[in-house]
Amino acid sequence: MANGQWYPPEWPDRIRALADGSLTPVTPKRAATVMLLKDTDTGPSVHMLRRRTSMAFAGGAYAYPGGGVDPRDEQQIRWAGPTRAWWARRLGLEEAAAQAIVCAAVRETYEEAGVLLAGPTDDSVVGDTTGEDWEADRAALVARDLSFAEFLDRRGLALRSDLLGAWTRWITPEFEPRRYDTWFFVAALPEGQRTRNASTEADRTVWIRPTDAAASYDKGELLMMPPTIATLRQLTPYDSAAQTLTAAPDRDLTPVLARARLGEDGEIVLAWPGHDEFTKHIPTGGTPA
Repeated sequence: MANGQWYPPEWPDRIRALADGSLTPVTPKRAATVMLLKDTDTGPSVHMLRRRTSMAFAGGAYAYPGGGVDPRDEQQIRWAGPTRAWWARRLGLEEAAAQAIVCAAVRETYEEAGVLLAGPTDDSVVGDTTGEDWEADRAALVARDLSFAEFLDRRGLALRSDLLGAWTRWITPEFEPRRYDTWFFVAALPEGQRTRNASTEADRTVWIRPTDAAASYDKGELLMMPPTIATLRQLTPYDSAAQTLTAAPDRDLTPVLARARLGEDGEIVLAWPGHDEFTKHIPTGGTPA
């Protein structure tokens, strides 16, 4: 491949099946992912993990901490920052659903990176989250033995929604068997905390400048899904994590959904609106160009 764009070989057959009506799209599951940033002498770096090659979805691809919404993410929790009503307007959802998305973003970041955007007061953040007791709670969250609301209540913590900025929204194409309606957020690494590879789905984690990650993708060295490389490119103009967060409220959250059409000669044209670099032309029985 010319670059590191993730492209499953079964896509052409599934696209044709969708076109002829033999494939019924599955309903996408709501999800959230967080672009965790920290400042360095050469500009902000973003925390990324590499999905294990054994993973059925995007194995070997670099991504951000994140995952699907747990139904219990709608449970009543101690909340700091913009209100649920504010987040509902920002995300275009009902209040309960908006809380669940924000909660999922914070919970998944803790589950997969060990970083917790919560504090004992509305204007503080927990420090070191390492140690056996923290790990026991994190493992219970991953196993779904503990809801995030129960976890926060047990530790007397409030979710700091003001530490998140909603950045963009992508929906997995209709022809994919595993579909997600994913909100992407930005956040700065809290002082005193550090990331670690806490995810069973990842075999490597890195802190990398968005420009360096994008350059490695362009060379075909790093495999990524379109939303990942697209958001990396969107991060490159900013000189600090704070600057990125300041820009978040003005970001357009209109969802990006790939579209595929069949040409007269049987060629498939696969495109992501607003992101021309991902357009693929797939000839009948051929490979994408």
